[in-house]
Amino acid sequence: MDIAEETILCAGPAPAPTSDGSPMAQDTPTADGFTSAKVDLAVRFADHRQRFRARLGEFRRRRVLVPYGEEGAALTVETHGARWLLAFTDQGALARYALARGERDRAWRYRAVWGAAVLDAGVPAVAGAGLPCGVLVDAGDGERGLVLPPVVGIVPDAVAVDGPGGGTGSGGLGGPGADADTVAGSGRWTGEERS
Repeated sequence: MDIAEETILCAGPAPAPTSDGSPMAQDTPTADGFTSAKVDLAVRFADHRQRFRARLGEFRRRRVLVPYGEEGAALTVETHGARWLLAFTDQGALARYALARGERDRAWRYRAVWGAAVLDAGVPAVAGAGLPCGVLVDAGDGERGLVLPPVVGIVPDAVAVDGPGGGTGSGGLGGPGADADTVAGSGRWTGEERS
């Protein structure tokens, strides 16, 4: 099961009871063993997967704004055992994030980089510090936002949690739970593109 399937499983609607309040009748399997509910779910999976892949492709092909801190490293947030690079599709999305954090008056410095560079260079640089790394696109924008988890097919296989490196790259510098800011020479991606 891929990430698109997992997402729709969690977000799928609950079956509604019948009009008289009794439990919903079981769907009778067809001759091939499928029920209409299973067929409907499969169609929804395929639709969700296609929409997710289209959004991922759009992200890779566009320039995004990556905010950075005082020392020039891209800003990340850490939650649920992973680091997340922040990327925004426009200044308005970055402003809404700042407002949601209560930091509207803060000066937000950012670089415009290709989405592909964020995934292919930024994620491995941050993941090399010992924690898996994904990307939060337009964080703070609710359903308009996009979560790009550190899994095969989204980030490079070597730093995908379901890839050969287990999400931390070549052996996970610094070990499990290492702080990216304290592992020398790792976990700092500036977003600057090299030719």
